[in-house]
Amino acid sequence: MADNNYKVAVLGGGSFGTAIANMIASKGTPVTLWMRSESRAKQVEHSRENSHYLPGYKLCESLDITADLDMALRDIDVLFFAVPSSSLRALTRQVCDFLSPNTLLISTAKGIEADSFLLPSQILEQEIPQCTVGVISGPNLAAEIAQFQITATVVASENSQLCTAVQELLASKYFRVYANQDRYGVELAGALKNIYAIIAGIAESLNAGQNTKSLVLTRSLAEMSRFAAKLGANPLTFIGLSGVGDLYVTCTSSLSRNFRIGLALGQGASLDQAVAQVKQTAEGINTTRLVVNKAEQLGIYMPLASALYATMFEGKSIPDALTTMMLAEQNADVEFTLKASD
Repeated sequence: MADNNYKVAVLGGGSFGTAIANMIASKGTPVTLWMRSESRAKQVEHSRENSHYLPGYKLCESLDITADLDMALRDIDVLFFAVPSSSLRALTRQVCDFLSPNTLLISTAKGIEADSFLLPSQILEQEIPQCTVGVISGPNLAAEIAQFQITATVVASENSQLCTAVQELLASKYFRVYANQDRYGVELAGALKNIYAIIAGIAESLNAGQNTKSLVLTRSLAEMSRFAAKLGANPLTFIGLSGVGDLYVTCTSSLSRNFRIGLALGQGASLDQAVAQVKQTAEGINTTRLVVNKAEQLGIYMPLASALYATMFEGKSIPDALTTMMLAEQNADVEFTLKASD
């Protein structure tokens, strides 16, 4: 039985939205999963399975599934946004008038808006200013959650009530939820790691050795934390689940869409061909373009991301991009350290 009095809605019937909605429903909490397509919502409601995204994952009988936004949002206390960052702002404008000021909003998206360079939770704050906002991020491959693999995530918000609510809703014997007040850092880590998952996929396709993979992982973390610190995030956030944890998963798993984009590119596919092969949104493509442009504006040293940009958008061959990266300036190994206390 539920140990809370929340009523929940999850907007987005992809793999992660489906997984978290079902996790919450399995604990006895009333929850509605909203899907944009009416025909797909009816099919999933009837079969109790989202066969397009999570085949074989049986959904709780108590989980309501609908394409009716009004019905999904009626009298809710907590709202999860599980849609791609590119469609988030339009959706917030649709739902704003349905929500009371007491509604807790949680973004699960891992991307950056093109025109504004805003993160998803910042878009929620802009469009629905009356509500409290937070994010969840971490090494959370939906397919493994659906297999009940032991998993952990981070809920980040300046509001402790929101963090507690998400912990109550999601925590189980196989899913653990840690709290963090650095919402910006947690969310930025989730966006940035997608860049490096593409690079890791390229390295895998080239049969890179363990030395090379170790180099990619650690220098990716250095670039991420360097960029984030320049924009005001706490670099120590990046040694946690939302930083190195999520980075490791997306850089090593074939379940990662961005990793699969990199595999395809490394095997000779064009960017358009790679996207067609993956068949799902890979946030890292857009994020690479935005982050490299921002890094150039701010003078942030990011040789890995710049090499990927040159490969995807400037027609540079992968060997040439790697050569340029390897001959670039050699920085210090660790840039952020804790000062010894007096």
